[in-house]
Amino acid sequence: MNAIDLNSDVGESYGAYTIGNDEKIMPYISSANIACGFHAGDAHVMRETVARALEHSVAIGAHPGLPDIGGFGRRNIDISPQEGYELVVYQIGALWAIAKAQGGKLHHVKPHGALYNMAAADQALAEAIANAVYDVDPNLVFYGLAGSALIAAGKKVGLKTASEVFADRTYQADGSLTSRRAPNALITDAKEASEQVLRMIQEGKVRTQQGTDVKIDAQTVCIHGDGAHAVAFAEQLKGELERHGITVKAGNS
Repeated sequence: MNAIDLNSDVGESYGAYTIGNDEKIMPYISSANIACGFHAGDAHVMRETVARALEHSVAIGAHPGLPDIGGFGRRNIDISPQEGYELVVYQIGALWAIAKAQGGKLHHVKPHGALYNMAAADQALAEAIANAVYDVDPNLVFYGLAGSALIAAGKKVGLKTASEVFADRTYQADGSLTSRRAPNALITDAKEASEQVLRMIQEGKVRTQQGTDVKIDAQTVCIHGDGAHAVAFAEQLKGELERHGITVKAGNS
């Protein structure tokens, strides 16, 4: 593989509260997943984040989450597939309008937090979300956890998909992400994160917390924009990729 997409969850500030390092991380990524107001973000933050993405020629993506600002969208909420469909259509529509007003367009959709993790394991919810994306615009790329129900649902409905891996998260033997509530869920060393990503790209494997390797399809790599080490991770990772002859650019467009 001579190209890879680097994405980051951005636009997650809200009102008077600033979260993340959006301005500093934009030069190092190729895709931006922009919060759409349910788990984070607001109209002003969305507009500013779209403007930054356009300035840096970064692909614009909607990052719809559960209606849970207090929990940053990371708490499971018992929703039906129909509710999932409606939440996603609503949020894509909001960002679509803000992007269009600035001369931009949407490239992809990536569910956020608990919605992402729930749908990764729940086929009915995954299919509802994939249908929501398709019904809004069948040309959008659907980002989902590599090997998960999200990717299967996207392919089933006819969407272009991007299998996502994580630079700053550890993995379990079943290919799932280690829960944020568990020890060693996050990778805080930039060198270790870069080594994990390079192996996922070059070998299609990741070492799990159980000490075993599992196969993984890496098409887009996430760096969390709200992490304390996000900018350092992004800078080092992009540098390492380019030193190994791997170009950073948005894919499946």
